[in-house]
Amino acid sequence: MKAAWYEKNGTARDVMIVGEQPTAQPAAGEVRVALHCSGVNPSDVKSRTARPLGGPLVIPHSDGAGIIDAVGEGVDASRIGERVWTWNAQWQRPFGTAAQFVCLPSAQAASLPDEVSFQTGACMGIPGLTALQAVRIAGDVTKQTVLVTGASSAVGHYVTQMLKRLGAKVIGTVGSEAKAAHAKAAGADHCLFYKTEDVVARVKELTGGKGVDTIIDMDFSTTVQWMAQGVLRPHGHLVCYGSNPPMDIPVNFRAMLFNSFTLSFFLVYDLPEDQREPCVYILNAMLKNKQLIHSIGAEFSLDQVVQAHETVEAGKTIGNVVINIAH
Repeated sequence: MKAAWYEKNGTARDVMIVGEQPTAQPAAGEVRVALHCSGVNPSDVKSRTARPLGGPLVIPHSDGAGIIDAVGEGVDASRIGERVWTWNAQWQRPFGTAAQFVCLPSAQAASLPDEVSFQTGACMGIPGLTALQAVRIAGDVTKQTVLVTGASSAVGHYVTQMLKRLGAKVIGTVGSEAKAAHAKAAGADHCLFYKTEDVVARVKELTGGKGVDTIIDMDFSTTVQWMAQGVLRPHGHLVCYGSNPPMDIPVNFRAMLFNSFTLSFFLVYDLPEDQREPCVYILNAMLKNKQLIHSIGAEFSLDQVVQAHETVEAGKTIGNVVINIAH
């Protein structure tokens, strides 16, 4: 099978290889997916740069979509021909979706509604599930004011839509006018330019000095500083799924304690089954009912995997980056 892989850490241009690998064969309990599309996420490029390989090579990417064409022992043969999207394909495993085929446990191939493109399906594993889990953890946000950091990002774009469907008011941070337009099209009520505006002052202005009720956050290293300055109201809730460096982040304990903040963190790769299963079900229902706007910012071929990774690293593309895989 045709695949992209790397055998050492480094820049995409230095280490990515495109060529032939043995065609994957499903083991017991697994399905094989003939992939039509592979999603490229920031975590994929970070892994290529610094995460130890744990084997002789890594075929990257956790997200993908395609059609099941073979099943292993113990898997119902009726799944053959089923359209699916994948999650955790390369999480703690060496072989992900940057290939014509991937084998993975049957549960990690979720049914993809007929109405949904493979490109969209390849954006569900990390962006879609992260957004939905964050909103679920936030709880009842009806009539709340919620700050979404990175509201134009792949995750933030879905978060914003989900919050609006639940009746929340959304304040989003963005990095440019184009990204503000993207976030507002998803439903954001206000966009704050974190590079040029005083976010703390603007949030206080928009909330009458009270601060927001909830924050859904992609950069704890920055947001934790804003919390100590009154961006989050007393007894407010922060839900965090990521951070920029540094990883050792000082926390103002007095501000946390005296404001009785609730802090919730989660890793989308590590969701317990009783949390992931309803997320997959709800997300598929939203897909089937066309309740989400999807944004594909750039598409590449497998031969262009280096450009795909470099595009994600540049951080300027609005929408998800996907690789279309020919057979």
